[in-house]
Amino acid sequence: MTAILSNVEASALAAVDEAAIARLLLELLAVPSVTGSAAESELQHALARHLERMDLDVDLWSMNLPELRAHPDFPGSEAARTEAWGLVGGTRPQGDGPTLVLQGHVDVVPPGDPARWEGDPFRPRVTGDVVHARGACDMKAGLVAILAALAAMREAGARLRGQVSAHFVVSEEDGGLGAFGTLQRGHRGDACIITEPTAGALMTANAGALTFRILVPGRATHGSTRYAGVSAIDAYLPVHGALAHLETRRNAGADPLMSEYPVPYPLSVGTVRSGDWASSVPDLLVAEGRLGVRLDEDPARARAELEACVAEACEADPWLRTHPATVTWPGGQFASGRLPAGHPLAAQVAAAHADVTGGPRPAERGAPYGSDLRLYSGAGIPTLQYGPGEVHLAHGPQERVRVGEIVTVTRALVLAALRTVGTKQAPPAPSPASCSQPGGAAPRAAGRRER
Repeated sequence: MTAILSNVEASALAAVDEAAIARLLLELLAVPSVTGSAAESELQHALARHLERMDLDVDLWSMNLPELRAHPDFPGSEAARTEAWGLVGGTRPQGDGPTLVLQGHVDVVPPGDPARWEGDPFRPRVTGDVVHARGACDMKAGLVAILAALAAMREAGARLRGQVSAHFVVSEEDGGLGAFGTLQRGHRGDACIITEPTAGALMTANAGALTFRILVPGRATHGSTRYAGVSAIDAYLPVHGALAHLETRRNAGADPLMSEYPVPYPLSVGTVRSGDWASSVPDLLVAEGRLGVRLDEDPARARAELEACVAEACEADPWLRTHPATVTWPGGQFASGRLPAGHPLAAQVAAAHADVTGGPRPAERGAPYGSDLRLYSGAGIPTLQYGPGEVHLAHGPQERVRVGEIVTVTRALVLAALRTVGTKQAPPAPSPASCSQPGGAAPRAAGRRER
C-alpha cells in the first residue's frame, strides 16, 4: 500500500473474500443471460436476492417497453424481447454525502459456433486462477466486483455518509435499453463507475457506434443470361470501396485519448445478404454494419456523412445513378461520451487502484466501442469505466478473466466508494449477512419492489 488507510478502509479491504468472489463468478456465468432471453430476466431476479441479503434498499421492476420505445431519446435495440427488468440496490446514507453509482450490465452476446469453444460456453471452465466462459470478462466479472465491494463495506460495518447504489441493467449489448429505463425511473447519482473490462486502465471516454443498413438494388434475370441483368453484388462493390475511404477520412486527427488505437473509429460491414437462388442474378443486396462516432461528435452529423458518402458513390456509378442505394439506421445507436476534464472521480479511482496495487496510477484512455457511459454522462452524471478483464477477449470463444483481477478491482472500488461518499466514525459490529454468505440472513425486501 502506498497510502495510510483509515480504520474503516483497512477493515473493508480485509473483508474482501477471494473465495466468495470465485464462487459468485461461477454462479453468474452458469446463467446463459443472452440479450433478450428469459435467462436475462432470471439473472436480474437472482441478483436482487443477493442485494436483499445485504439489507439494501432494492428496486426491482418490470420496465414499460412501449413507453420507453416511444420516448424521443430511446437509444435503440436489436434483440427481440417481450420484457425487461430493472434492478437497483442502494445503501442507506447516514448523512449528507453524495451518491456513487456502480453500474454493470447482466446481458451477454450469443456464444457463436459451439465447436469453437472448449466445452459448453455457459459451463465455466477453471484453469488455475483463470475462468473461461461466455460473459467472463464482459461483464460478469464486473458484476461480481460490485457485489463483493458492497459486501466488504457491509462486513466492515462502514457507516456511509452518502450512498453507494448498484445499477444492474439489461440490454447493454444491443443499445442500452436497461440503462435508459433505469435513468428514466429516476435513479441517478453524483458520479458513476461502470465496471466494464478495462484491464486496469481508466476509460474516461467512449466513442460511439451507429448501426446502419444499406439496400443496394440490382436487376434479376436467369444466370445463363446474366448480361441481361445487373447483379446487386457487383453494384454494391463501389459502395463498399467508398465506405473504406470514408473510414480513413473520419480517423484523421483523432482525439489524444484515442491515439493508441490503429483505427479509433472503425467503420465495419458485419453482414452482407444477397440472392435467393444459385442460378438467378440477385436483385437486392442488404449490407449491415457499424459506424464509429468520434468523441464529442453529434450522431446526426455522423449519419449524414455516411449517407452523403453512399450518395456520392451512387452518383459516380452508371447503374446506381438511376437506381440508388438507400441507407437506414436500425438497431443500437450509441453516441459518444466522456468524463468532464479534471473531474475528481478519475483521480479518486486512480489513487484507489494505486493504493491497492502498490504501483503507479493507471493511465486515462478512451474506448473505441459504445457503452452505457454515454447514457449516464448524457444525463449529467460524471462517469468512467474501470473493471476486470481485457476487452479484446470479449465476444469471442477465448473469453476469460483472472479471479485476481476481480479481487484487485473490488478492493479499488471499496476505497473509491468509501472516499467518494464519506464515512462516519465508530462503526458498529458487522452483520454476518453478506454477498459472501448467500445462505446467511433471510432475504428482506426493502424499498420499492414490483413484480
